[in-house]
Amino acid sequence: MEQATFETAGGRPVPAVTAAEMRDVDRVAVESFGIEVLQMMEHAGRALAGAAIERAEGPVTVLVGNGGNGGGGLCCARHLRNRGVDVRVVMDRAPGQLTGPAAHHHATLREMGVPVAVGPDAPNAGAGLVVDALVGYGLGGPLRGTAAELVEATADATVVSLDVPSGVNATTGERPGVAVDADSVVTLALPKTGLAGYRGDLVLADIGLPAGVYAELDVPPFDFPAFAVGITPS
Repeated sequence: MEQATFETAGGRPVPAVTAAEMRDVDRVAVESFGIEVLQMMEHAGRALAGAAIERAEGPVTVLVGNGGNGGGGLCCARHLRNRGVDVRVVMDRAPGQLTGPAAHHHATLREMGVPVAVGPDAPNAGAGLVVDALVGYGLGGPLRGTAAELVEATADATVVSLDVPSGVNATTGERPGVAVDADSVVTLALPKTGLAGYRGDLVLADIGLPAGVYAELDVPPFDFPAFAVGITPS
């Protein structure tokens, strides 16, 4: 377990976790406490939408991949539409290639009529405010293919990333290839050690995990004073 590398505005230390430790946190939450992935994703998507609304001055484009981060981004798009935001989704793969929770949230957006396109040639793929939910802490190497092209399209945009900027190693902070230069990051449950060098706007979002999840893994818990709190590297 890493030492605390972050703190709140009031100087309260916040422990950080590596990608492997966060994977264990997710596993214990599901296996030992019966917390569904969709539950955690709902909290993530709502927090991400709140951060996007704070910065949005017009349409919002949500970039999504598969898996947990993609599902959180799709959930975010629903919350944005529910609040009257002009939102569109651009994916790094065809809808038929989505699986699990990401497919679930995509089906909801389809019924809502939220525009969904694929690839960097989609209209406004990198324009205005961009929400980056392409790849989270599961990054295993450099981004390739459509995901990399979508990241490159964000070069001139204001970007809010989910958990870690896509293309950044959640444990080390390294960029093995192209990576998002995020203006803001909404990181989930606990900050990732790879964000220690990040100097943008960093928000820690509560996804509803009981303290017992952390206790089972000997990870110091952090009691949220609010559903989301600003933190900085210490």
